[in-house]
Amino acid sequence: MNPQDLEKWRRAAAIACHVRKYVASLAKPGAKLIDIALAGHARIEELGGKPAFPLQMSRNHIAAHYCAWIGDPTTLQEGDVVKIDCGVHVDGFVADTAMTVDLSLDGRNRKLVEASQAALDAAIRVAGPDVDVIEIGREVERVIRSFGFSPVKNLTGHSVGRWIIHGPPQIPNVPVGRGKLRPGTCVAIEPFASTGAGIVKESGDAHVFMVRRDLKKAKGVDDGVYDAIRAFGGLPFGSRDLVAHLPFKAVSDSLNALSRDDQLMVYPPLCEKKGELVAQFEHTLLITDSGVEVLTASEDALRTPLSV
Repeated sequence: MNPQDLEKWRRAAAIACHVRKYVASLAKPGAKLIDIALAGHARIEELGGKPAFPLQMSRNHIAAHYCAWIGDPTTLQEGDVVKIDCGVHVDGFVADTAMTVDLSLDGRNRKLVEASQAALDAAIRVAGPDVDVIEIGREVERVIRSFGFSPVKNLTGHSVGRWIIHGPPQIPNVPVGRGKLRPGTCVAIEPFASTGAGIVKESGDAHVFMVRRDLKKAKGVDDGVYDAIRAFGGLPFGSRDLVAHLPFKAVSDSLNALSRDDQLMVYPPLCEKKGELVAQFEHTLLITDSGVEVLTASEDALRTPLSV
């Protein structure tokens, strides 16, 4: 890998590591999700990165893709299990990381959180050059079940690349799938542990979008909205990223027009059965010839300026 590219990847990962921990420090009962998310985005920008996708905070039975919108009244509550999912890019080089915060005063959800964290640690120990993804899924499932919980079967990790947030191979939470970890690539491993059956379904309004291909101007798309979407470089974006500086009607009409033209993928929240709880941890790893480098585990790359 080009040394300058790796430097940018490490910088993106260090920013993501810092922001993940910063957002977790703000996750307190009574805090609004939208306020925390906007604070996280501001910190990414302050550190010289850009969001690789809208920072998301998914509570309790919602496993992923809950993206607070401008005006969202949702506040954190005592007892919440909060997944913080943060993506950062520097010049398109994407790092993806997540953690779970248990807001119960008595720690009643601690074991579930520990199950996901332990599964990620075990997956990292297994990961390496030419390791089959099935072996990672087998270890993730073994660890999560040893805690008495279920792995989420239909959510997976993935590779990341330049301007690519989800690429092959998929990294499963159970021993299924095809593919190997190849030296010189980066992968995001993200075990999800559930108190339920371990199956998630789409539920609720989508506030995360991504263009399917090279964006084309469609009838009914506002020029300002079109230019703003192009600026994301094909990476996912949130409705809040647009309405923060563009008229709501122009944003709404443009997103609807692009959807009708089949140019948008939409990402509604992914949910377990109501009443169940889901925990998640995630790191981005560089696969090397001799092992792995856990890029999002450290903020060290923030201590020196980029050479390019």
